[in-house]
Amino acid sequence: MSLKIRIVLVEPMYQGNVGSVARAMKNFGYTDLVLVNPCKLEGEARAMSSHARDILEGARIASTIEEAVKGVNLMIGTTGVASLKTGEHIRLPLYTSRELKDRLKDYSGTIAILFGREDTGFRNDELKSFDMLFTIPTSEIYPIMNISHAVAVVLYELSDLEGGNSPLADGLDLQLLYEHLEELLEKIDYPPHKKDKTFLMLRRIFGRAGLTPREVQTLRGIIRKTERKMGYALNEPEGQEKETSASIEKFI
Repeated sequence: MSLKIRIVLVEPMYQGNVGSVARAMKNFGYTDLVLVNPCKLEGEARAMSSHARDILEGARIASTIEEAVKGVNLMIGTTGVASLKTGEHIRLPLYTSRELKDRLKDYSGTIAILFGREDTGFRNDELKSFDMLFTIPTSEIYPIMNISHAVAVVLYELSDLEGGNSPLADGLDLQLLYEHLEELLEKIDYPPHKKDKTFLMLRRIFGRAGLTPREVQTLRGIIRKTERKMGYALNEPEGQEKETSASIEKFI
């Protein structure tokens, strides 16, 4: 089993940066590049990619982040902003690139590392969708790095990371767990003013836990049994309930 890294650039603005990212990826032995709504990739991108033109030309184009991360087990977002006076929970907990390596060393599966727009980074709704967040420690005088430099630093830190034998849960199963948790908060009349922060906290807890397939199914089974005890009907279409329930029951 192995750990695979996918680099995702979200709406990159400058083709030279995209070419430089491809070059940095080849420097450290990575090839999986996905671009979400990129700028035009012409002569400058090819020139900056140098001998990594194969990675540039092999990059997949996606129209949404959801499309770009299809098939991954874990989504990790990057941010150059360590904290905010309001909404700090959105960017916490925040790991450094070295701490990230230690977090990932035991996992196997595919991990997407996402880099935001050169001018504005990620929107808050995008940050909330990530399982983990990390930043590269830089000078307070000028903390924001060029995107290609940031990619190079991260891949250098991860370049000898082989992963371990703990398989990460499928990204779709994780999403179903998160949706199930969100539904449960609604059913128990969780205070509306606390729900957003609480749900984000739960997502980050499970994200950094690196849940296995069995752990995800066990958690969903516990939620399902709780709902039954509370008298709530299941939401699966007829026929799917038995199939899903059977797959969950074998783990609990």
